Amino acid sequence: MQDFQGKTAVITGGASGIGLGMARAFAARGMHLVIGDLDKGAMQAAQAEFSAADVDIITMECDVSRLEAVQALADAAMERHGAVHVVCNNAGVGIPTSARKMKLEDWKWIIDVDLWGPIHGTHVFVPLLEASGGGHINATSSMAGLISGGMMGAYNVAKHGVVALMAVLERELRAKKSTVRASVLCPGPINTNISRNSVTYRPGQAKPSNDGNSEGKVAQNIQATLEQGMPPDEVGELVANAIRDEKFWILTHPHWAKAVQKQLDALVEDQTLTRA
Repeated sequence: MQDFQGKTAVITGGASGIGLGMARAFAARGMHLVIGDLDKGAMQAAQAEFSAADVDIITMECDVSRLEAVQALADAAMERHGAVHVVCNNAGVGIPTSARKMKLEDWKWIIDVDLWGPIHGTHVFVPLLEASGGGHINATSSMAGLISGGMMGAYNVAKHGVVALMAVLERELRAKKSTVRASVLCPGPINTNISRNSVTYRPGQAKPSNDGNSEGKVAQNIQATLEQGMPPDEVGELVANAIRDEKFWILTHPHWAKAVQKQLDALVEDQTLTRA
């Protein structure tokens, strides 16, 4: 069982949304915080919030698609605390686009952030967790990492990769009797600004013209759904409790697992692909 009091948590994408929910949950359990993000305003707000509550916090600009940025975040955590105990590779982006029509710039950007980010985090932090005497590494995937709905091509691919990454990592850690555990968060709709933030940070050359196309309508529908979703602080509590209890799968909407089972049933029964 993971102990939190006085330990250090590192969270990418930690200044808003799910990452901020995680930070609040860990802080409430007595942890020090190291937050990486790209939104300077959100980081300033998080710094003020946690400092006012006497939480030891570092905030640092971190583009998780760059290995050197993730390494710098780890260096800052080690310099401040000498150890890390919980790592949440949470930073992510997503733009609704047809896999058939998606620009290669968008494919690269989304996979660099959503999949290479957790790969970089795993590469950098697992040795530090083991050297710290044990701990937990989590990555944020999505229900899109289990069921590939239409119009989210690169996002689905990246999030499936995150599930695979954490599954193989957990199996290998247990096989070697490591003191480090792994888990994957597969959220459904959560009330965050991921859609708006993704538009903000999308590489300029990848932006489509605003012509009222189907992708734009899908984006509006997704944002409207997110705004009715679970509060991020509730997700943070789910993650903290799952880490405490060494759970691997963390589902915010467990009833959605029925869609996964439906797809598996079709695989076995007639080798067709169901629409979730």
